[in-house]
Amino acid sequence: MRILHVVHQYPPEYVGGTEYYTQSVAQALSRRDHTVAVFTRRNVDGKGSNERIDGDVAVHMAWNGTLTPLQRFLTTFGNVGISEAFDALLEQFDPHLVHIQHMMGMPTGFLEHMDRRRIPFVITLHDFWWVCANAQLITNYSGEICDGPNLWLNCARCALARGQKSTFWPAIPAVAAILGRRNTRLNQFVTAAARVIAPSHFVKEWYVEHGISAEKITVLKHGVDSPPHARAVNNNRPVHAFPDADRPLRLLYAGGLSWQKGVHISIEAFASVPGLAELWIAGDESFDPGYSQRLRQLASQDPDGRIRFLGKLSHSEVQKHLTEVDAAIVPALWYETFSLFVHEAFAAGVPVITSELGALAEAVQHNKDGLLVPPGDILAWTSIFQRIFSERGLLASLRRNVRPPMNVAEHVDHLQRIYTAAVFTSSSQPETLIPL
Repeated sequence: MRILHVVHQYPPEYVGGTEYYTQSVAQALSRRDHTVAVFTRRNVDGKGSNERIDGDVAVHMAWNGTLTPLQRFLTTFGNVGISEAFDALLEQFDPHLVHIQHMMGMPTGFLEHMDRRRIPFVITLHDFWWVCANAQLITNYSGEICDGPNLWLNCARCALARGQKSTFWPAIPAVAAILGRRNTRLNQFVTAAARVIAPSHFVKEWYVEHGISAEKITVLKHGVDSPPHARAVNNNRPVHAFPDADRPLRLLYAGGLSWQKGVHISIEAFASVPGLAELWIAGDESFDPGYSQRLRQLASQDPDGRIRFLGKLSHSEVQKHLTEVDAAIVPALWYETFSLFVHEAFAAGVPVITSELGALAEAVQHNKDGLLVPPGDILAWTSIFQRIFSERGLLASLRRNVRPPMNVAEHVDHLQRIYTAAVFTSSSQPETLIPL
């Protein structure tokens, strides 16, 4: 089967969860004798396209100028250069199926190109972008979790706050109309998909509440392999030597360093609790220098210097560190849709301490394979740290209950069945299209 993945960004320039997932699945499919290609967008000056090879996967990159947040938003309604590059690739590659991973910064005119050639496509819901232009369901004006559009007036307020135009209240109705048009167009795109894949039941339920047919959505968790550095025993469960009384407990956070990830909450709580423990923070400090500086200031309040910043790590480096720690920390303040880091911790046999929120609460069983903490509650996080420091055997007990998640091979088995059904049984065609 010829399979084309569409994603807004791709490694090695970008190494987020969606990008890593797309790369790992594309390469796994290629190893199964499928012909696989990726279409992505570069964020550089000028206009053009080129191709490079990533393993056995052809990565086709197009660009049409750098993207500001406003330009990224407007591209949803159209971008001739990117649209032409995609159409040319469809002509050249002639895929049996297109897998849409993410369309941020891509024109929805892709829908017409696929429809004209009668190419079925599936969509994976990696975040909330198909309904929320912010993608994260976090408001720019209050930092609170959002329930979704309310006549798009709240979305307009959010957009104006992001552009630091929060005093332009007279513009709200016009901006709301544009956002409403965006959502109508994206809903049409999703409706035309042969299948929609949600990485958690939480994501499926949220999208069903916001208008997507439950029958169209399949829940398929991402596949995660055990780290190569781990030693495995029963059922390929990685194990570590339990820490003795003289070795500090090691806790690891790895991910984005932005306030919605809640890293400041865990640092402030950890620094206030004495104990034989270390907190390791891995992430790119250049992404949000102001926030990273705040994290270091909070860390400096720890009198024993137990908080270490590891910098930006490669995926393999994160996997290696997971084999060296006693628990993973995920203090998110927003709705994670899956969290590769949580499941990679489980793949390494490591329990997880995380916010009781969204897909995180779905993934972690409190007091069994991890601990759930009310999001953003510093006192609750302080109490959790006091507990694990004083109950020395707690993390070892939780570790015994950790079970490995679905691996990549198992995930691709399911994915191939979805692809086959889409190619051979899909008869869904777009309705009358909204002109761009």
